[in-house]
Amino acid sequence: MPTKKIKTFEEACKALNQDPTLPEYPMLSEAEKKAAIAHYKLVIIARALNGNWKPDWTNWNENKYFPWFDFRGGRFVFINVYYNCTNSNLGSRLCYKDEETAEYVGRTFTDLYHEYFHIE
Repeated sequence: MPTKKIKTFEEACKALNQDPTLPEYPMLSEAEKKAAIAHYKLVIIARALNGNWKPDWTNWNENKYFPWFDFRGGRFVFINVYYNCTNSNLGSRLCYKDEETAEYVGRTFTDLYHEYFHIE
């Protein structure tokens, strides 16, 4: 299972044969850059962990899984996995093919989700 191999953004890039050089986003403030880079990294990680799977947003019978967080003590804390059908009230690029992968991402990459979601 690829989840055991991918523990970092750089490993996700390697799995996809992608250059790990980060975009610069010169038009953004430092806080906005931090969130944009975190989102960029999470999208790459999702692609690497999902393999060839892509969500079919027209298929109501296909579940899509998301790590679910709570904000406690100034940090995001992974609390569960949420699954959804086709209505997208969460980031559709950051959904996963199965519960195991979503949980792995939620536990392993909590800091990246914090950088992405948290407004400073």
